[in-house]
Amino acid sequence: MTDDLRPLHRVALLAADDLVSWVTAEDLGHPTPCGPWTLRDLLAHMVGQHLGFAAAARDGDAPRSAYEPVRFTPASWRRSTTALLDAFDAADPGARVVLVEIAGRELPFGFAVGAQLLDTVVHTWDVAQALGTRHEPAAELVAAVAQVATVVPDDESRDRPGAAFARALPAGGTPWERTLAHLGRDPAREPYRAPAATG
Repeated sequence: MTDDLRPLHRVALLAADDLVSWVTAEDLGHPTPCGPWTLRDLLAHMVGQHLGFAAAARDGDAPRSAYEPVRFTPASWRRSTTALLDAFDAADPGARVVLVEIAGRELPFGFAVGAQLLDTVVHTWDVAQALGTRHEPAAELVAAVAQVATVVPDDESRDRPGAAFARALPAGGTPWERTLAHLGRDPAREPYRAPAATG
């Protein structure tokens, strides 16, 4: 696998973009695999993360406020994905960036791309679940994310409110299922189904 994950990140973000294009206002209240978050909450988180990572890639650092959730609309989503792809494309691959949500020190730019890749691929699965459909990333995305996920510790940091991932679950099955389980998601979770009409 190449050290430059930007091409794979672009593939992942475009896959997310395709899925998000199907979101309707009625879908935004659906539950997601992300704890108490609704799809509205999840998409607001993703938009904020796009903008925060874009600012860090562009400026070398960004305040915590740069990553704050931003109300999801199709327009805010498009602005955030364009900003992120443009910032990643323009960045020096040898640069170092500070990601305040991960560490208070400089990290290689490639680490930032890997972290965003993981976030994008896993949250795309979350979005699919909320939309009532199944999603499995392309094999090359699974391989990349599985590798990035190995550096995500399964420790007490996952017990904090607002932690990025829940505790790891027992692993088994395909590489993608094992990666989901490592990141605290149940691969056997059924996609959202609307409640049956009564009366």
